[in-house]
Amino acid sequence: MLINDFYTCHDIETAEGSISCRIIFNDQHSIFKGHFPGQPVVPGVCMMEIVKELLQQQVGKTLVLRSSKNVKFLGFITPSIQPAVKITWKQTDDSYALNTVFSNGDASLFKLDGVYAGR
Repeated sequence: MLINDFYTCHDIETAEGSISCRIIFNDQHSIFKGHFPGQPVVPGVCMMEIVKELLQQQVGKTLVLRSSKNVKFLGFITPSIQPAVKITWKQTDDSYALNTVFSNGDASLFKLDGVYAGR
């Protein structure tokens, strides 16, 4: 898990089928030493893991990504950026169809539409 090590969540708001928060990255984390030295950016796989971890916390289940229709990396997220994250989902049986956006001000930085299911 990356939460409380690589990143922390702040200003958390939850409602039925949604969570929003602001992410603060640990700029001293070893991930940034390799991705990329001298110009650190948050790896795309870490953004996808953040989505999974936040959804798992909300639904209380261990999940895996089953499919994704849309994954877009629209801008670099550096350790100094504190993106707003908005995840909305609908549950069907043991799966969760979700839409996610990471943004900084008016700029969308990352989008993921996918389906997660219990293991």
